[in-house]
Amino acid sequence: MRRRVVVTGVGCVCPIGNDVATTWSAVQAGRSGIGTITKFDASHFPTQIAGEVKDFDLSRWLDGEIVRSLEKAGPNIRFGVVAAAQAIADSGLDVSTLKDPTRLGVYMGAGEGSQDFDKFMNMISEATLPGQEFNMDLFTEMALKRLDAEIERYQEPNMLAARIAGMFNAGGPNTNCLTACAASAQAIGEGTEFIRNNSTDMMIVGGSHSMIHPYGVTGFCLLTALSTRNDNPQAASRPFDRERDGFVMGEGAAMLLLEEYEHARQRGAKIYGEIRGYGVACDAYRITDIPPDGNGTSRAIAMALKDAELNPEQIDYINAHGTSTGANDRTETQAVKTALGGHAYQIPMSSTKSMTGHLVAACGALEAIFSLKALADGVVPPTINYEYPDPECDLDYVPNTTRELKVDTVMSNNAGFGGQNVSLILSRV
Repeated sequence: MRRRVVVTGVGCVCPIGNDVATTWSAVQAGRSGIGTITKFDASHFPTQIAGEVKDFDLSRWLDGEIVRSLEKAGPNIRFGVVAAAQAIADSGLDVSTLKDPTRLGVYMGAGEGSQDFDKFMNMISEATLPGQEFNMDLFTEMALKRLDAEIERYQEPNMLAARIAGMFNAGGPNTNCLTACAASAQAIGEGTEFIRNNSTDMMIVGGSHSMIHPYGVTGFCLLTALSTRNDNPQAASRPFDRERDGFVMGEGAAMLLLEEYEHARQRGAKIYGEIRGYGVACDAYRITDIPPDGNGTSRAIAMALKDAELNPEQIDYINAHGTSTGANDRTETQAVKTALGGHAYQIPMSSTKSMTGHLVAACGALEAIFSLKALADGVVPPTINYEYPDPECDLDYVPNTTRELKVDTVMSNNAGFGGQNVSLILSRV
């Protein structure tokens, strides 16, 4: 008999709150976390808005020694360890008393760290002598003297997983996948498989990412993927709306503690919900484009339903990937209709990215937490900024206002550049 996997702890840091309670309250109120970029001078960029984390304080969640050890860590590490600390605290698990630390593992879907842009630009300027070309030898000499090895070490995407393992005595499997915007959803699915297969009893899973820096914004501006609604930031992320003009970048982290059902029961843990189904499929199409029929997403959904042993009529709510780009929203709508048939029109489907922006690698884990809260509270979060229906997006997107609804089973979908598609199904226990 397959081992059941449940969620016993959650934590998050994001543009609308630095813990789950604050964040969920903002979601239910339909509150946007999007504003003008303050992390650097973006006034010359086509896009000058993002969903930044606000009033973030490491010391609220971590003791002084750990705070000091993270002085040189980038935001992706800082956000991630705080969200993980919240999830462990929420679960009631005392990691110091683990009889076998190898039964606790870590699976992250975390992005790369942010570079020290200003320092690099200054060195490039100094290495370009008046009237001469750029001097690579001089630049290299300055880099070896001025760059900090500890800061550079934190650039590796797997450093967050390693850091979390050390903090929480997790001696089991430890890995990181970076499948773009599908990463943390995939981490949940793969972490579930570790427990199902009896490789572990518990997994800390989730993701963290911050690309609100000149490199990150430049890349997506070049792809013309970002909204340029700079004069009205809070209305910029508008999934499924006819007037959408691109996604809004966000940042943050979200973590879940997954646990084998009987293990959780025996220690008296509270249970948020069960990971019932996991599906993953690749478009095998183009790096940044989605196939018009959304076949990768529809196949992932079908796989998740089969894994969960459920039929479409048993899905009560869908938390959509819903990025607010023309192509994603249109093809995701088509994929849901292909996979779920006529019942797709009966299922509320909303995009919480309308409030948080797009947390890139971390978005799937955050949206899984929202899905669990929908199960617990009997409410479906809204898609805010939905004003003008798009004929090609013709499902129920829960426009602008939270809806009360008894929810027993939720589907959460994510897709990433490169063609990775993930579908998760979560249900009441």
